[in-house]
Amino acid sequence: MPGYVLSCCSTADLTHEWLERRDIKYLLFNYFLDGRPCKDDFGATNSPAELYAKMLAGADAKTSQISAGDYMAHFEQFLAKGLDVVHVTLSSGISGTYNSACAARDQLAEKYPQQRVYVVDSLAASSGYGLLMDKLADLRDDGMGAAELVDWANEHKGEVQHWFFSSDLTFFIRGGRISKAAGLVGGMLKICPVMDVAPDGSLAVKEKIRTKAKAQKRIVEKMVELADGGLDYSGKCFISQSECLDDAREVARQVEATFPHLDGKVEIFDIGATIGVHTGPGTVALFFWGKKRA
Repeated sequence: MPGYVLSCCSTADLTHEWLERRDIKYLLFNYFLDGRPCKDDFGATNSPAELYAKMLAGADAKTSQISAGDYMAHFEQFLAKGLDVVHVTLSSGISGTYNSACAARDQLAEKYPQQRVYVVDSLAASSGYGLLMDKLADLRDDGMGAAELVDWANEHKGEVQHWFFSSDLTFFIRGGRISKAAGLVGGMLKICPVMDVAPDGSLAVKEKIRTKAKAQKRIVEKMVELADGGLDYSGKCFISQSECLDDAREVARQVEATFPHLDGKVEIFDIGATIGVHTGPGTVALFFWGKKRA
């Protein structure tokens, strides 16, 4: 077994069981609901349905990244056992958590001179971040060392494609990502913004599609255009969704019908609280390996 642990945060939007099965260690992000601290713990504190119901009823929801102190405590439990740590963070384009992890790494370096903490900025989010972790776990299991794994991650992380849409603009408007005027017009015209994650890890609106059905079709078309190997794509495909499972299943159905060589079925996960606080319900996100984002 390699002398290091692979680690991420709960914002990879997988499940506790999935991460345990792949032997990936993790930290839980934080959020506040009407001032009450909560953990982004795969829905254990508030299920997605409960969280969105409270938000739609007017609850004030705010996210809080992991502190450098929390990262230190997480890393040190492994360093004290003589293990190195490869920790992959949520994209620096949407969170400052990468800087907190680096600060923790630097503070621990003197105390544990024989061990290394490697921090990788995923430039990814939600289950796209999870798709990257899945591949890194495969490479680790195949015997790749920590330094080589970090080099691979930095070289290839931009190849994780993120394409998503939202059929409910309420929280995009509330968070200032879409103006109230644009949101009002968008609602009347049934516009679903199609978005992706830019090369710097930030979110970008790419197209404004009328009707959810057309948005579902459009993100599958983007997969045809950008997937590694095109229609012969043989990698994995993940979807995450915020309280719109039927919509996610329809996208999965279209993907499986279009790409006959997929590595297994499309896996569908819940969007966790950290990302969900900003999207609200009605978001479907599609993730796959493809051309490097540009």
